[in-house]
Amino acid sequence: MKVAVIMGSTSDYDIMSQAVSVLEDLGIEVIKKVISAHRTPDLMCEFAKSAKDNGIGVIIAGAGGAAHVAGVVAGMTTVPVIGVPIQTKTLGGLDSLLSIVQMPGGIPVATMAINGAKNAGLFAAQILALGDSSLALRLEEFRQAQTRKVLEAEI
Repeated sequence: MKVAVIMGSTSDYDIMSQAVSVLEDLGIEVIKKVISAHRTPDLMCEFAKSAKDNGIGVIIAGAGGAAHVAGVVAGMTTVPVIGVPIQTKTLGGLDSLLSIVQMPGGIPVATMAINGAKNAGLFAAQILALGDSSLALRLEEFRQAQTRKVLEAEI
Protein backbone atom coordinates (compact mmCIF):
# COMPACT_ATOMS: atom_id res chain seq x y z
CA MET A 1 0.00 0.00 0.00
CA LYS A 2 1.00 3.58 -0.66
CA VAL A 3 0.82 6.71 1.43
CA ALA A 4 -0.27 9.96 -0.19
CA VAL A 5 1.29 13.13 1.20
CA ILE A 6 -0.79 16.06 0.06
CA MET A 7 -0.58 19.73 0.89
CA GLY A 8 -2.40 22.93 0.08
CA SER A 9 0.64 24.77 -1.28
CA THR A 10 4.21 24.13 -2.42
CA SER A 11 5.36 26.25 0.54
CA ASP A 12 4.10 23.47 2.86
CA TYR A 13 6.64 20.99 1.46
CA ASP A 14 9.43 22.23 3.74
CA ILE A 15 7.48 20.67 6.62
CA MET A 16 5.73 17.84 4.75
CA SER A 17 9.04 16.56 3.38
CA GLN A 18 9.72 15.21 6.89
CA ALA A 19 6.84 12.75 6.46
CA VAL A 20 8.10 11.81 3.00
CA SER A 21 11.61 11.13 4.36
CA VAL A 22 10.37 8.89 7.17
CA LEU A 23 8.11 6.92 4.84
CA GLU A 24 10.80 6.47 2.19
CA ASP A 25 13.34 5.41 4.85
CA LEU A 26 10.86 2.70 5.90
CA GLY A 27 10.48 1.53 2.30
CA ILE A 28 6.94 2.83 1.80
CA GLU A 29 5.88 4.13 -1.59
CA VAL A 30 4.86 7.78 -1.39
CA ILE A 31 2.69 9.87 -3.68
CA LYS A 32 3.25 13.62 -3.29
CA LYS A 33 0.71 16.17 -4.51
CA VAL A 34 -0.24 19.80 -4.07
CA ILE A 35 -4.03 19.88 -3.84
CA SER A 36 -5.83 22.97 -2.62
CA ALA A 37 -9.28 22.68 -1.09
CA HIS A 38 -10.02 26.19 -2.33
CA ARG A 39 -8.05 26.59 -5.58
CA THR A 40 -8.41 23.04 -6.99
CA PRO A 41 -11.59 21.60 -5.43
CA ASP A 42 -12.38 19.38 -8.43
CA LEU A 43 -8.91 17.82 -8.28
CA MET A 44 -9.30 17.29 -4.53
CA CYS A 45 -12.64 15.56 -5.05
CA GLU A 46 -11.25 13.31 -7.79
CA PHE A 47 -8.17 12.45 -5.70
CA ALA A 48 -10.14 11.64 -2.54
CA LYS A 49 -12.80 9.56 -4.23
CA SER A 50 -10.24 7.47 -6.13
CA ALA A 51 -7.67 7.09 -3.33
CA LYS A 52 -8.67 3.58 -2.24
CA ASP A 53 -8.88 2.32 -5.85
CA ASN A 54 -5.40 3.75 -6.46
CA GLY A 55 -3.88 1.65 -3.65
CA ILE A 56 -3.54 4.45 -1.14
CA GLY A 57 -3.75 3.11 2.41
CA VAL A 58 -3.26 6.38 4.32
CA ILE A 59 -3.43 10.04 3.37
CA ILE A 60 -1.31 12.63 5.18
CA ALA A 61 -2.70 16.11 4.55
CA GLY A 62 -0.85 19.27 5.55
CA ALA A 63 -2.05 22.84 5.33
CA GLY A 64 -1.83 26.18 7.07
CA GLY A 65 -4.37 28.88 7.80
CA ALA A 66 -7.89 27.67 7.02
CA ALA A 67 -6.31 24.19 6.63
CA HIS A 68 -9.28 22.54 4.97
CA VAL A 69 -7.29 19.96 3.01
CA ALA A 70 -7.49 17.16 5.59
CA GLY A 71 -11.15 17.67 6.46
CA VAL A 72 -12.41 17.96 2.90
CA VAL A 73 -10.51 14.85 1.83
CA ALA A 74 -11.69 12.91 4.89
CA GLY A 75 -15.27 13.78 3.97
CA MET A 76 -14.89 12.04 0.62
CA THR A 77 -13.00 8.83 1.46
CA THR A 78 -12.84 6.09 4.07
CA VAL A 79 -9.03 5.93 3.73
CA PRO A 80 -7.53 7.09 7.07
CA VAL A 81 -6.50 10.75 6.97
CA ILE A 82 -3.79 12.26 9.16
CA GLY A 83 -3.78 16.05 9.38
CA VAL A 84 -0.64 18.13 9.83
CA PRO A 85 -1.31 21.73 10.80
CA ILE A 86 1.35 23.99 9.29
CA GLN A 87 2.67 26.92 11.31
CA THR A 88 1.48 30.30 10.06
CA LYS A 89 2.96 33.76 10.49
CA THR A 90 -0.31 35.29 11.60
CA LEU A 91 -1.38 32.94 14.40
CA GLY A 92 1.59 30.59 14.75
CA GLY A 93 -0.35 27.60 13.45
CA LEU A 94 -3.09 27.66 16.07
CA ASP A 95 -5.53 28.51 13.27
CA SER A 96 -4.35 25.47 11.30
CA LEU A 97 -4.50 23.19 14.34
CA LEU A 98 -8.03 24.19 15.25
CA SER A 99 -9.23 23.84 11.65
CA ILE A 100 -7.94 20.28 11.47
CA VAL A 101 -8.70 18.99 14.95
CA GLN A 102 -12.32 20.25 15.14
CA MET A 103 -13.91 17.80 12.71
CA PRO A 104 -17.60 16.99 13.02
CA GLY A 105 -18.64 13.61 14.38
CA GLY A 106 -18.49 10.94 11.71
CA ILE A 107 -15.60 12.47 9.71
CA PRO A 108 -12.45 11.69 11.71
CA VAL A 109 -9.02 13.15 11.03
CA ALA A 110 -6.09 12.03 13.18
CA THR A 111 -4.35 15.31 14.00
CA MET A 112 -0.65 15.77 14.67
CA ALA A 113 1.09 18.68 16.39
CA ILE A 114 1.79 21.90 14.52
CA ASN A 115 4.50 21.03 11.94
CA GLY A 116 4.30 17.40 13.14
CA ALA A 117 4.92 15.82 9.74
CA LYS A 118 7.57 13.38 10.99
CA ASN A 119 5.10 11.85 13.45
CA ALA A 120 2.46 11.79 10.73
CA GLY A 121 4.79 9.67 8.61
CA LEU A 122 5.45 7.32 11.50
CA PHE A 123 1.75 7.07 12.35
CA ALA A 124 0.90 6.26 8.73
CA ALA A 125 3.57 3.54 8.80
CA GLN A 126 2.09 2.11 12.00
CA ILE A 127 -1.34 1.93 10.37
CA LEU A 128 0.05 0.11 7.33
CA ALA A 129 2.16 -2.17 9.56
CA LEU A 130 -1.01 -3.69 11.01
CA GLY A 131 -1.27 -5.67 7.78
CA ASP A 132 2.42 -5.88 6.84
CA SER A 133 4.74 -7.85 9.12
CA SER A 134 7.92 -6.78 7.32
CA LEU A 135 7.00 -3.12 7.78
CA ALA A 136 6.21 -3.83 11.43
CA LEU A 137 9.73 -5.22 11.81
CA ARG A 138 11.25 -2.13 10.14
CA LEU A 139 9.31 0.09 12.55
CA GLU A 140 10.59 -1.94 15.50
CA GLU A 141 14.14 -1.53 14.20
CA PHE A 142 13.56 2.22 13.83
CA ARG A 143 12.44 2.42 17.46
CA GLN A 144 15.42 0.39 18.68
CA ALA A 145 17.83 2.63 16.76
CA GLN A 146 16.15 5.69 18.23
CA THR A 147 16.56 4.27 21.73
CA ARG A 148 20.23 3.41 21.14
CA LYS A 149 20.91 6.93 19.91
CA VAL A 150 19.50 8.40 23.12
CA LEU A 151 21.37 5.94 25.34
CA GLU A 152 24.66 6.64 23.54
CA ALA A 153 24.29 10.42 23.67
CA GLU A 154 26.88 12.27 25.67
CA ILE A 155 26.75 15.84 26.86
